[in-house]
Amino acid sequence: MKGISSKWKWLLLFSCITICFGIYPETRTNAFSSQIIQKGAVGDDVIELQARLQNIGYYHGKIDGVYGWGTYWALRNFQQDFGLPIDGLAGTTTKQKLTKASNFNRQFVHEQINKGNEFTYYGGVDIDKQVKVKGNANGSKQGGGNANAGKEPAKPGTSANLPGGYSQNDIQLMANAVYGESRGEPYTGQVAVAAVILNRVESAAFPNSISGVIFEPGAFTAVADGQIWLTPNERAKEAVVDAINGWDPSGNAEYYFNPETATSKWIWTRPQIKKIGKHIFCK
Repeated sequence: MKGISSKWKWLLLFSCITICFGIYPETRTNAFSSQIIQKGAVGDDVIELQARLQNIGYYHGKIDGVYGWGTYWALRNFQQDFGLPIDGLAGTTTKQKLTKASNFNRQFVHEQINKGNEFTYYGGVDIDKQVKVKGNANGSKQGGGNANAGKEPAKPGTSANLPGGYSQNDIQLMANAVYGESRGEPYTGQVAVAAVILNRVESAAFPNSISGVIFEPGAFTAVADGQIWLTPNERAKEAVVDAINGWDPSGNAEYYFNPETATSKWIWTRPQIKKIGKHIFCK
């Protein structure tokens, strides 16, 4: 800006700043912070995460700024559908994808929270139909007709979280099996092993209970060699919870085996679906 007076320099700089903030108000006022958002986090970033996930139909819980299990499962489902690493962490790439895929009206969301109103934030539903003013029995409680919206799922181990009536004992036993069978496998492979157990429970060809499937004679190596009784780590338990809540990386498999150690010729006759880690999953 050589040759331009100081007065004009300041005027041009002020104009540029004004234009930039005017063009990009969404980025300036509604964007996530630079922090990675993970389970246990609280605050404005989590509010935006929950609202954006609900806006595109992934999150059906209460928008309260507390990153619990409901938020965790919703984010993992979003990551799976959008080809992202499925880790339940909202890092830079995940936040960018979510920002492009969803809308977020910060003023509306925070206003409802501050007023203590019950509300939802589903896309395609008028905002005024998604708010139930506190104490107003005639207000519209939920948008989209979802009877469960606005309720954060209970933490793992409680009956509200366990589709199909799976008990805490079922989860513990499955975690033992997953740990004994696949503790050296990638996390996706551990979830796949848990999914195979669930797939067998649903199949008429196998026992119709978790314990029945796991302790069926000759079904699992971990039972035969006693590794079923090792104490599972939290990762194994998380894999079980993910499988119970619908994630099946195995592709609906009912069998799996390690080709390096398998001694059964019969298992090789099963139609193979995919390989995850050292395990081949098959029908």
